[in-house]
Amino acid sequence: MSKRNIKKHTPEVTRLLMALVTGVAALSLGAAEPAQARLLLTVMVDGLDTDCLDLLGERFGEGGFNRLRRDGVLIANADYGLGLDATAATATLMSGAAPSLSGVAAERRYDLTAMRPVSTFSDKDILGNFTNSGFSPSALRVSTLADEARIAAGGTNVVYAVAPSASQAIALAGHAANAALWLDHRTGNWASSTYYKEMPVAVATRNRTAPLSMRLDTMSWTPSLAPELYPALPDHLRRYPFRYVFPASNPLRLDIFTASPLVNREVSTVAADLLSTLRVGQHEGVTDVLSLAYTLRPFPYGKNPDNRPELLDAYVKLDRNLEQLFSDIDRRVGLDNTVVLLAATPPRRQSRRDDEQWGIPFGEFSTRKAISLLNIYLMAVYGNGDYVSAYHNGQFFLNRKLIKERSLDERKLRSEAAAFLAKMTGVDRVHTIDEIIEGHAGEQPEALRRNTYGPHAGDLVVTVAPGFELVDDFNSVPRADRIPMVERVAASAAPVFIMAPGVPAQTIGETVDARAIAPTVCRILRIRSPNGASLPALPLSSKK
Repeated sequence: MSKRNIKKHTPEVTRLLMALVTGVAALSLGAAEPAQARLLLTVMVDGLDTDCLDLLGERFGEGGFNRLRRDGVLIANADYGLGLDATAATATLMSGAAPSLSGVAAERRYDLTAMRPVSTFSDKDILGNFTNSGFSPSALRVSTLADEARIAAGGTNVVYAVAPSASQAIALAGHAANAALWLDHRTGNWASSTYYKEMPVAVATRNRTAPLSMRLDTMSWTPSLAPELYPALPDHLRRYPFRYVFPASNPLRLDIFTASPLVNREVSTVAADLLSTLRVGQHEGVTDVLSLAYTLRPFPYGKNPDNRPELLDAYVKLDRNLEQLFSDIDRRVGLDNTVVLLAATPPRRQSRRDDEQWGIPFGEFSTRKAISLLNIYLMAVYGNGDYVSAYHNGQFFLNRKLIKERSLDERKLRSEAAAFLAKMTGVDRVHTIDEIIEGHAGEQPEALRRNTYGPHAGDLVVTVAPGFELVDDFNSVPRADRIPMVERVAASAAPVFIMAPGVPAQTIGETVDARAIAPTVCRILRIRSPNGASLPALPLSSKK
């Protein structure tokens, strides 16, 4: 081509080159900035353990846990701090704030006015839907991941939470959700609160036409696999496969059912109803939120204290529930349009007492006896009076009114009471609320301080020694058929999976503060973090 021809066509060539450059830049930008997710699926699994996932990997299908491990980010261990139950851990993960800031330190708190334990989320000014109990998120003092997604969409999206318990459903739903749904353990109905504006028609219809109470007689829990396919089980646990039924004659049948993995199937069924009838995840231009809670807690009602067969089967069943859930979402919404957050809550530090034939040391710590002895000691020092008001969840509450009336040194009295309790059989350690708030208590003082919410905390916090059963006979008379649960000391990891468009599979092996999870998901969704989240998002790599 001659120079004259080159010069003649330069403007056309220039425009072509500019168009090509613009197109490449747009493609590059599109690769770096995937389209806005249409659904955030949050799944909390109480008691999920990495060791069991590793053990059962070959027994799982390809579409559940193995899909998360293959396509998602694995955070090997999320650190929630000390002593959190599933409700408090859920609130921490969803808000990015520790209990000292969020106000949710446990599923239940002690009401010193009513002199009884109550749900942290109980609200006497709120009515229930399909339940006689009223709940609201008013105790949650910060915003959550679900709240921020709702605010970012200006309320044009939908947010639903489904869980076996009211407290975990509300911790997942937050303040701005359309509905929080949970199983009422008295009736077996799916219940909600009038605080939330909706009671989905599909769920109300399920309560009327196919309530759990009518179906329990026909249900049974049996192993999903042949006995020889469950790994790492001794021969004697393979010989007699378990079978549990839930007859109407058993007054505990709803409690037994909700402690079994069959409750996870019920949660998944309601989730499927919401996806199909309310088109969750199918609203253009916004991110809907569906939050679910499952359980993998060790089954306490087994015939054998060694409940490994039941636990392994619970994992297999939940894997199938997840596979079906992901398949349903992929068909209706598209997993490539979905951000999945699946997180474990810390395993509980209790297990059934071993049979006496093994000779493992065992004892009982009676809360009524402890209060009686402590009160006698304080009367000997300070004169007659009821110095101890109550006990709840490892915490002793002193009679602050009496202490004030007698102008006693409250801090000194707490210190003396702690020293007395520490000498009792079955007590491992005792901390005063002063030591905790000031950050001087235990081996991890800052973690204990963060996980203590002062307005709900007792004066003394007691940890029972391993092998002892904590018998709370102060608040109620122990049932004759109670199952002895003893304390254990065992380190365990709480894994977290994040599977999102544009984020490649990767493993974060070091321990991660659980408060960083919500900001990380918010960054993926391109929304602001909850208002109590003080930690930055994790630096995840992105697809190129």
